Amino acid sequence: MQDITSSPVSRIESAAAAVTVPAAGLATAQAVTAPEQFAPDLPHPVTQRERIPTIDIVRGVALMGILVMNIGAFSGPFDMYMNPLSVGNHRTWDLIVWTIRWIFFEGKMRAAFSMLFGAGVILLTERAERRGSRNVADIFSRRNMWLVLFGVLHFYFIWFGDILYMYGLTALLFLYPCRNLRFRNLLIAGAAVLLIGVGTDAYSSIDGLRDRNAGIAAQALQNAGKKLTQQQQDALKKWNESLDKRKKMREDDLKAMRGSYLEQFMWRAKWGPKVQATFYYSFGFTDVLGMMLIGMGLYRMGFLTGNLSFKSYGWIIAGGYLLSIPINGFEAHGLIRDNFHESAWWILYQVGRLTGAVANIAVVVVVAKAGLVPWLTRRIGAVGQMALSNYLFTSISCSLLFNGFGFGLYGKVEYYQLFPIVLCVWILNLTLSPIWLRYYQFGPMEWVWRSLTYWKRQPMKRQLAEEQLLAA
Repeated sequence: MQDITSSPVSRIESAAAAVTVPAAGLATAQAVTAPEQFAPDLPHPVTQRERIPTIDIVRGVALMGILVMNIGAFSGPFDMYMNPLSVGNHRTWDLIVWTIRWIFFEGKMRAAFSMLFGAGVILLTERAERRGSRNVADIFSRRNMWLVLFGVLHFYFIWFGDILYMYGLTALLFLYPCRNLRFRNLLIAGAAVLLIGVGTDAYSSIDGLRDRNAGIAAQALQNAGKKLTQQQQDALKKWNESLDKRKKMREDDLKAMRGSYLEQFMWRAKWGPKVQATFYYSFGFTDVLGMMLIGMGLYRMGFLTGNLSFKSYGWIIAGGYLLSIPINGFEAHGLIRDNFHESAWWILYQVGRLTGAVANIAVVVVVAKAGLVPWLTRRIGAVGQMALSNYLFTSISCSLLFNGFGFGLYGKVEYYQLFPIVLCVWILNLTLSPIWLRYYQFGPMEWVWRSLTYWKRQPMKRQLAEEQLLAA
């Protein structure tokens, strides 16, 4: 890391300068309407001239922000994601850092990433249809079928927190018929799907809340020397069994992730069917689909591309934060008060998450639209352009750092100590992505994905791609 942080900014500037991104003040967002250079029946990936810089920047911010949440799951057992006190003794620092993360980042970066994936569906299909391609549905289907496979491989062989499987499956099942809907209909449909998810989450959490409250009350009576009724004994037994189950799961997780690669693979294989099936249908699909539909609507209304006025973005930012900060602050307070056990926080979770995500996106769009900090937005745009490669790079890097077959830090780093690691990963993303895109038009995994999607090996080097474009 020393070489990266101590290298002159000018060195990184020169590496990033070749990335085809317009001046930040022009990053507001319309795709460049260059004349088509390809025959109508020859579909091909988006060219550098067709990219929308603002969307790349928002995607880069979302991708980097996701690590703020995921770092807990990379570094420790399941409960580390929700409970910052799982490891270590610095309660005050851990809770301060966790509360900031919960209020400003929790779920919001993943929501933004899902919204951009939905917007990408419209971008992909509209460009192909504009070129006169007759096999748009085939391209769309292959693209997402391969993404499903990438997600399965990522889950079993690298990290259990995969999101690619859910994205690919949701797109295959729902998004193609929605691509031509008006933005109001997309926003309404997305909000309705999220509302369904809120209802099912609240309903499924009622039993957990009831068991927790009854168990804690029975424990308090027993500690006070009171005689318990049979019903209270049953409640205490059920609660203790739940705590024992969590403790056993935590111990098994620590043992597996601190062990060999084979032990970790077997541990992920044990949980794979539940996470990629039961969890998807009980929670993931409404969460992902709702945000994707809203993202499609926000793209159609020009929100994601910077087409609204600064005044409009200002109102959106103010309204989003005025809703999300109190809601998420209330959730954080309740979770800390209840020692991170079952809580009613799910009821308001999606409201705070959605409004906070929209406000966060609006801030990024305003920065890009106003041409602020162009030296940084260019690099973030490069990260967003290589989102799949950076996503997998982050998983591999964190697995090597924390897991037993690597540096073995799993379950040994306190929560507040994780964020210098996040910063180091960000520096790598922001440094390596522009350098790579100086010589190649795709990230390595983007190249694989596009070649499989179009069933044709795509030109990788920028110079070769530009020569083919001019010759077409």
